[in-house]
Amino acid sequence: MACNEFIAAVMSEYGAIDHVFNCAGVNPTAYPLVDTTDDYWNKLMNTNVKGIYNITRACIPNLQSGASFVNVSSLCGLYPRAQLAIYCATKYAVIGFSKCMALELGPKGIRTNIIAPGFIDTPTNASVVEGPESVERAAKGCALGRIGTPEEVADVVAFLFSEEARYMNGSVVEIDGGLRG
Repeated sequence: MACNEFIAAVMSEYGAIDHVFNCAGVNPTAYPLVDTTDDYWNKLMNTNVKGIYNITRACIPNLQSGASFVNVSSLCGLYPRAQLAIYCATKYAVIGFSKCMALELGPKGIRTNIIAPGFIDTPTNASVVEGPESVERAAKGCALGRIGTPEEVADVVAFLFSEEARYMNGSVVEIDGGLRG
């Protein structure tokens, strides 16, 4: 399996894994549920859920007490959205899987936390892809009046990996600028 080979290479090169940031995903396409295909289901499930599972499983035997995971879900993993059923299912799955990781690995001193970003200015974010008018609409939905930056997400991830977050395990941190319903 490619993940096992990758982790073996990391261990050979660096000798340890301290933190794992599971941040792979396919952004959603809005489809009525009856119009989704098995191929779309498989693509999202394989990337958004199975990818985290494969890396996690390969890493666990190499982790020591004090190590931690941060897994990326989405606000769609907390708050359902019409026409995003498959995407929401994957992001709910990330949260459930991560909370189980926290329970299983916590007694070994390995923490697992989850981030749930909202609108973030990345090339694949649907609002950014749709253009400036869509970004403006998204920004107006946030109490801070703008969409977030990748650096702001990275700051939260760095905090969750740090000693300052040493008692956080199984937590879901929303990063959304105060998104309004």
